[in-house]
Amino acid sequence: MWGQEKRINRAGRFALIGVALSASTAVGQTPTKAADPRDTTHAESQAPFFTKKDGVLAVGFGLGTVAMFPLDRSIALKFQKPSKTAFLKNVSTGVENIASPGSYVIGGALYAIGRIGKMDRVADLGWHGTEAVLFADGVTYMLKGIAGRSRPFVTSGANPHDWDLGQGFRSGDLASFPSGHSTTAFAAAAAVTNETTRWWPHSTWIIGPAMYAGAAAVGFSRMYHNRHWASDVVLGAAIGTFSGRKIVQYAHGHPGNRLDRILLRTAVVPDGQGGHMLMVSVPVGR
Repeated sequence: MWGQEKRINRAGRFALIGVALSASTAVGQTPTKAADPRDTTHAESQAPFFTKKDGVLAVGFGLGTVAMFPLDRSIALKFQKPSKTAFLKNVSTGVENIASPGSYVIGGALYAIGRIGKMDRVADLGWHGTEAVLFADGVTYMLKGIAGRSRPFVTSGANPHDWDLGQGFRSGDLASFPSGHSTTAFAAAAAVTNETTRWWPHSTWIIGPAMYAGAAAVGFSRMYHNRHWASDVVLGAAIGTFSGRKIVQYAHGHPGNRLDRILLRTAVVPDGQGGHMLMVSVPVGR
């Protein structure tokens, strides 16, 4: 009898261990689809922050920027030809305004609508898009100031090699490299594309091309208005693209990060005693 009881207890212990392991596995494991680099919701099993695709993009943008240097002058001179029409001028100006300050206005509006309407995805989209633009523009501002490259209109597109290191902070005419509008446009495009892909996977082939085409139009408009060299635009596109991709990836890989806790997870709720209190919630396994 004692031996039988011992065997039952032993079997019970093994059963408890099995249940515990199963429960921990169910909680700790990420579904197979989470191996996608865009899906880093579960920080404990998130994909590498930098992927092979990132490396390919970096090399491509780097080579593109370098390749544009010897072509900057000829491209700028072509844009100086007196064939500009009022229609193209108005369209290009409108495109630029959508990028800046439009990106901030649209991002802020989405964030406000999402928070007021309790639509988490809309709030995420608005905030992370704005966050990506702010970060990208900060990087671009520093590079502009350090590089001190003169804008095409300074020399009528004749001298793309006019650099005055450190002077970009002093004069906007010497803050050509890289293009700030292109940075902003591509940061917004990358953030929106990567954010919406998380909850609508098939949107990559719909939203992505539309957003990046719009961002590219901003870059062309800056060259059309004689404000930037082609290499300025390519580097701006690189900074914006990486900023948008990585800001979204990091935010969802670390849903408890300080900025998201404050701006997305904090709410004023009744305290049950006639007053109100701040509540912070962090999504788990969203």
